[in-house]
Amino acid sequence: MTSNISAAHTLRLTRVIKASPDRVFQAWTQPEHLKRWSAPEGYDVQIAEVDLRVGGAYRIRMKSAEGTIHTAVGTYREVSPPSKLVYTWSWEESDDHEPVETLVTVEFRDRRGSTEVVLTHEGFGSAEESHDHASGWASCLNRLERLF
Repeated sequence: MTSNISAAHTLRLTRVIKASPDRVFQAWTQPEHLKRWSAPEGYDVQIAEVDLRVGGAYRIRMKSAEGTIHTAVGTYREVSPPSKLVYTWSWEESDDHEPVETLVTVEFRDRRGSTEVVLTHEGFGSAEESHDHASGWASCLNRLERLF
């Protein structure tokens, strides 16, 4: 995996969730919660594995109604509950001989009982990849918001 992450193609999404930073952080890091929201609408999360520590790995397998499988994998680089997560991101099913690794930073900011989630995903190889992931993340955030 390449870890030469560039900010050339970066996406940034912000969403306010009506729950405390503690609760939103837990939803982002506990497998039983990830299974309920951590895939775009139209997909089910089949597997959510989390080793929540710096250097620990995660794996999230999503399946579409048509049977298409996508598995996100990576390693945690920063775990600062309940305010910040930083982790690498790549796809197990990559067509590339050497999958591209991108970087996700999620900040959980207290907004008087609600949480402003600021998601930055960087290191995409093209604007198209960034756009596709922005759509997927927006759909995931819709699902997360509905949990609360």
